[in-house]
Amino acid sequence: MLTVFHTADWHLGQSFCGFDREYEHRCFLNWLLAELQSQRPDALIVAGDVFDTINPSAVAQKRFFNFLADAHAALPRLQIVLTAGNHDAGARLEAPAGLLDSLNISVVGTVGQDTAGNIDLSKFLIPLRDHAGRVQAIAMAVPFLRPSDVPLAKNAVDPYLDGIQELYRRTTEAAVLLRAKLNPDAALIALGHCHLHGGEESRDSERQLVIGGAEAIGPDIFDPQIAYVALGHLHRAQQFDNGRIRYSGSPIPLSFAEAGYRHQVVKLTFINTQLTATDEIPIPRAAMMLRIPASGAALIDNALSQLEGLNPDESLPLEQHPFVEVRILEEGPDPLRRRRIEQALDGKPLRLASIKVESPEREAVAGQSTAVSDQVDLKTIDPEDIFKDAYREKYGNDPDSRVLNAFREILLLEARG
Repeated sequence: MLTVFHTADWHLGQSFCGFDREYEHRCFLNWLLAELQSQRPDALIVAGDVFDTINPSAVAQKRFFNFLADAHAALPRLQIVLTAGNHDAGARLEAPAGLLDSLNISVVGTVGQDTAGNIDLSKFLIPLRDHAGRVQAIAMAVPFLRPSDVPLAKNAVDPYLDGIQELYRRTTEAAVLLRAKLNPDAALIALGHCHLHGGEESRDSERQLVIGGAEAIGPDIFDPQIAYVALGHLHRAQQFDNGRIRYSGSPIPLSFAEAGYRHQVVKLTFINTQLTATDEIPIPRAAMMLRIPASGAALIDNALSQLEGLNPDESLPLEQHPFVEVRILEEGPDPLRRRRIEQALDGKPLRLASIKVESPEREAVAGQSTAVSDQVDLKTIDPEDIFKDAYREKYGNDPDSRVLNAFREILLLEARG
């Protein structure tokens, strides 16, 4: 039997609307270490996006390496497998691989090549052992794949997507051969940092993997021989193929769109070649996120009333003050909006992170659009007409005289150079 923890998308070092998340990440890693000590799994898998940027801060790196050192000191037999995500600098992540190997930690950040110039599939293959030292699984630790990383597939329709499928096919074949040598009853576990077709994503915090958005792969890319596929990239915890393929989800919400997500670590149990049990271990929330209103948007006076009615726990330390996003339904510009919102929150243990202004639904203004085609002489277009058009498009009504006068002053200043 083999037990494995699956997690991903830590995004250490994230700056959230100008606020540091170090406290929340520290709470998560302390909690994870305690869970590892309590449940004593054989392995921990981290499927990409360890850091939030390719140049993480010294604080974020220190937090990461301290966790690895603490985990090894507490559980010397624990195997840790980490892969790079699209937010990580793969080469930097695996730079201390020689040192980490001595701590039973395997890092795969890049796609390597052998002396013949072929993809080095052996780099991806990591045997996982139980507490007795017997190989019970082969991890296929594939990092985030860029177009230049994948092999050329025969009769490829999409060189990138078909190349990903070809790489996993070759890696699975190599894993099967290694399994035959080490233990024919070992399970195959694939790692990936990718976007699966049908997966629910958060556009606020999940960067498109390939420009154009045509990066989604199908679940059939993973051979049926693979007992479990541990994925990273999508921050919502979700599963496919009856739980054989899973995103563990991020440990903390990385945007307000993720405030309602379930944050968890997945505990997996394998007996021989089969996944026999999955347990979702909820992660405690270290700092809350509040949206005002809870759904949709509100007119400014209504939103201010809701903010003034908030009674958060005043005993909370600063790093636990809830983040607040205010969504305003507005029909025109309001230069005092932010000041009024800040006044409503003054003295409350809350952190104003975001103000979003949303325009009301409006009927199209027929016949008032200034259409500009390639054949129109730009000199014949009145800038004020274009401004009015844009204003109607955004706010659903005509600009008043004050706004128009301000626009005309800008035009006059521009004309004077």
